[in-house]
Amino acid sequence: MSARKILLLVGDFVEDYEAMVPFQALRMVGHSVDAVCPRKRAGESVKTAIHDFEGDQTYTEKPGHRFALTATFEEVDPTLYDALVIPGGRAPEYLRLEPAVLDLVGHFVKAGKPIAAICHGAQLLAAAGGLSGKRVSAYPAVGPEVRAAGGSYVELPMSGALVDGNLVTAPAWPAHPEWLARFLELLGSRVTP
Repeated sequence: MSARKILLLVGDFVEDYEAMVPFQALRMVGHSVDAVCPRKRAGESVKTAIHDFEGDQTYTEKPGHRFALTATFEEVDPTLYDALVIPGGRAPEYLRLEPAVLDLVGHFVKAGKPIAAICHGAQLLAAAGGLSGKRVSAYPAVGPEVRAAGGSYVELPMSGALVDGNLVTAPAWPAHPEWLARFLELLGSRVTP
């Protein structure tokens, strides 16, 4: 397996598990991962939120951890990265208002590079024009946005993941085993027991 250079796009109140788990797991198998957030520098951090499924009509939210950034957003050259990871939580909702974020996401879409989006991460792909003609899973509340952006929303169990070309998506963090396994396949990685 050749190591890939991966960009992880986060913001304040990103879902804790959806940022921390892929960041650590992808590094564990030998990939290089840079975590960035607009208007924040390497060494600074974002606040995370923990979303849980406790039988309510939607997820509950609790304070998470501080997640350290490893690169400075404004200095990142997306052409130097092989893939993009977009975690969910509340961050995608406001990050999609940033033209520089949409340009960055658009680079990965247009170049056909592997993209892993989970939960509300599909909001960024929708805003960047990256869902047209794609079959996509996301948190159910994002389904209308997927359809409005020209994608086909696919409802999956919370533990499921879906691959369509260069895009792997999932509804929420319970899908990490499947979502990350499918993303590793897109990256050409092979993990054996």
